Amino acid sequence: MIGILLFFGCENDINEVNKIENIQKEEAVDISKDVKVIYSDSAIVKAQMTGPEMRIYHDTTQNKNSNYEFQKGIQIIFYDKNGIESQRIKSDYGLQRAKEQIIEFKKNVVITMANGSIIRTEEFFYDQANKRYYNSVPITFEMKDGRGNFQGTSFTSDDSFNNIKAENMNGFYVPSSTSMFPSFGN
Repeated sequence: MIGILLFFGCENDINEVNKIENIQKEEAVDISKDVKVIYSDSAIVKAQMTGPEMRIYHDTTQNKNSNYEFQKGIQIIFYDKNGIESQRIKSDYGLQRAKEQIIEFKKNVVITMANGSIIRTEEFFYDQANKRYYNSVPITFEMKDGRGNFQGTSFTSDDSFNNIKAENMNGFYVPSSTSMFPSFGN
């Protein structure tokens, strides 16, 4: 009987060791619900970010150090210097990789410009350090007033969408009496 008690005693110790090991494998993450963050500079609102859930990963989490993740969707509204909405980005998933200064938008990404022009894609990145947007998957540009629609296989742009470069672009544009050239965003 003593051997049996020792056997059970060892088994309990192994179970406790396994529990402690599993605790160490868990991610160090803070979860916030119904998030609304206002970004400002010198008391001027630059952007408003909202999402149903935000996860903040800490330095102890492997390969996710200080990342902000939005598994249930994200929306960012940008404002100009007068407080007027200049663009809006919405997606089903978002991730801010703090160390790389990259923001990822994935799944049903829709960018709406103040004038009604729309960009649609499944993947979209913002490089904060270089202030540029880019992607490498198909993208659609819908012109304001429904006068044009373009598709491309990838694109890059400055942060105000004034200098857009798309690869393998095709589509159509209906000129107006005031403009023979398409404009997007402004």
